[in-house]
Amino acid sequence: MDRSQKAVAVAELNATFNEAGVVVITRNLGMTVAQSTALRVKMREANASFKVSKNSLAKLAIANTDYAGIGDMLTGPVALGTSVDPVAAAKTVVEFAKTNDKLEVVGGALGTMVLNADGIKALASMPSLDELRAKLVGLVQAPATKIAQLATAPAAKLARVFGAYAAKEAA
Repeated sequence: MDRSQKAVAVAELNATFNEAGVVVITRNLGMTVAQSTALRVKMREANASFKVSKNSLAKLAIANTDYAGIGDMLTGPVALGTSVDPVAAAKTVVEFAKTNDKLEVVGGALGTMVLNADGIKALASMPSLDELRAKLVGLVQAPATKIAQLATAPAAKLARVFGAYAAKEAA
């Protein structure tokens, strides 16, 4: 890789760090190409990305970003999982690591807050942004549904009473 390619790689990584809501650092303990591909597919499905990068380039890219604190974790064969959603990358990586012992969660960062492996696992247990939105919509809709039911209930009861009187007089 020549100097111009390194500069392009650092610029791409820097752009990724500036957009990311979370960065998860993993250590590859001998994953096969098929396993890496499976993880990348799962990450894409979760609107996240998974990149293997040279540590020296990643350290240059995190300078002047919120993720400058994770530089110490960038040692050995690491890969970076990133996503705009603060939970998506962590959740996908942790779920994959549960079924694959060749992937180790090292740590990461949520904005300026540096997290160890346990912090990333705790982050992964939280609901995703989409799940939180769905719950919020459900909470907002529930009172409206109940109001609509209460508003129509007296009319429905009245209609049943009239129906019962009509049935009684017809008999």
